[in-house]
Amino acid sequence: MSEQYERVRVLLAGICSLILAMGVARFAYTPLLPLMQHQAGLGVAAAGWLAAINYAGYLSGALIASLISDMVLKDRLYRMGMILAVASTVMMGLSSNLILWALSRFLAGMGSAAGLLLGSGLILNWLIRHNHRSELGIHFSGIGLGIACSAAAVFLMSGGLNWREQWLVLAMLGCLLLVPALAWFPAPDKTKVTRSGQLMEDAPPGDLFMRLFMFAYFCAGAGYVVSATFIVAIIDHMPGLAGTGTVVFFVIGVAAAPSCVVWDLIARRMGRLDALICASVLQVIGIMLPVLNSGLAAALAGAVLFGGTVMGVVSLVLTMAGQYYPTRPAKMMGKMTLSYGAAQIMLPAVTGWMAAGSGSYTVGLYLAGAAMVVSSLVLLLLRRVSQRAGKLKPD
Repeated sequence: MSEQYERVRVLLAGICSLILAMGVARFAYTPLLPLMQHQAGLGVAAAGWLAAINYAGYLSGALIASLISDMVLKDRLYRMGMILAVASTVMMGLSSNLILWALSRFLAGMGSAAGLLLGSGLILNWLIRHNHRSELGIHFSGIGLGIACSAAAVFLMSGGLNWREQWLVLAMLGCLLLVPALAWFPAPDKTKVTRSGQLMEDAPPGDLFMRLFMFAYFCAGAGYVVSATFIVAIIDHMPGLAGTGTVVFFVIGVAAAPSCVVWDLIARRMGRLDALICASVLQVIGIMLPVLNSGLAAALAGAVLFGGTVMGVVSLVLTMAGQYYPTRPAKMMGKMTLSYGAAQIMLPAVTGWMAAGSGSYTVGLYLAGAAMVVSSLVLLLLRRVSQRAGKLKPD
């Protein structure tokens, strides 16, 4: 097997794992939410709690990822997570019991953490070990593709299938993705040298850098989660935009798919931290456009900016984490995601509670926009800390 063919196969395995774990198991809930509210009687507050429980499962998976270092165990947990992603999707279509839905969302969260953190960490380790660029942009395109695929699937099924049947069709799609996600994924390697014989050594950042980095990512999690969870419902309830929410969600996915590669290229020129600051500022605009202008054009422009930056932020942060810890990348990735995930638990529940009182999820976008402003300011402060430490461009 040629080296280039091997790299393509590994990256395709990673992309399929993210389409399954993030697009099907996790984010299909967003375009299906209005249909479940209409057909299955899912309440506004309950919808927020289900989203929060999903992120609680994700956070639990991140905690596990941050605690383990053994490569073989990570590989086993990754593969279990892929199976959980399919099983949790099946559960959503087999019952209308809120408790079972909550269990499904929790397991889906754990499966998505396995794909995003353990899978990404193992693939980054493989790339470094085989002397490829230590970038995850191509791999993370699977998140945007997953969002676009789930939105397109729901849109295409909306005319003839009910909410239950749509979940089961998505589960069948998940079964197809499961094959390459498992069969093509590289076997774990515990050695500490690259293929060319270079020693792989961890070079962790200082304590102040880590505290600021984690807080900025916490705020980014708050900024991201409201749009990612409720944007379809928000757009559908805007005057004159009923039925266009799924289209907006599809545009987010389409914009997200190539964005991680684009941000990798930007980071090569200006450094990952400066690229991260730019992405965060643009994300503020993307979040706020739908509430500052209620027209479809503004909603679509916001979707392009949001989709084009949100996965770029995740990719840049997790790549930086993996570069600081090349021998155990999922460890710092897990710690960063604990910060990101903590915000994702709180904001959907708060947004759902506020929406139950006001009748609209829109207020959540103001909270999300404010959180991203804070994240951008903290990243600017982090830039000064990095300059003083001489680590502005981690390699």
